[in-house]
Amino acid sequence: MELTYYGYSRCGTCRKAKKWLDDQEIAYNESDIVTSPPSREELEQLWKKSGLELRKFFNTSGKKYRELGLKDKVKTATADELLDILATDGMLIKRPLITNGEQVTVGFKEDQFEETWK
Repeated sequence: MELTYYGYSRCGTCRKAKKWLDDQEIAYNESDIVTSPPSREELEQLWKKSGLELRKFFNTSGKKYRELGLKDKVKTATADELLDILATDGMLIKRPLITNGEQVTVGFKEDQFEETWK
């Protein structure tokens, strides 16, 4: 199944991830995480398939995250509340976010990409 890649063109980590996918000749459909972010329902499915803690889906180094003061909120909010927050703005989502419908990676770590997408 072809990958869906949610990224942001001005993100250095996204550029590294795309280069890796391109170098491996792995096909993907690209979606701008800012203009076409995953819906709340999609985020919930991605989170459940990822096996990660939901807080790992937050772009904690992002300006928007700091502006909204989410550092403490993320520690105490319910999963539903966190999903609602994530769905409000693609800039809150850690990127790149990649899925093939069954597996999900958040961010870019070359060894994780080797294991998951190669």
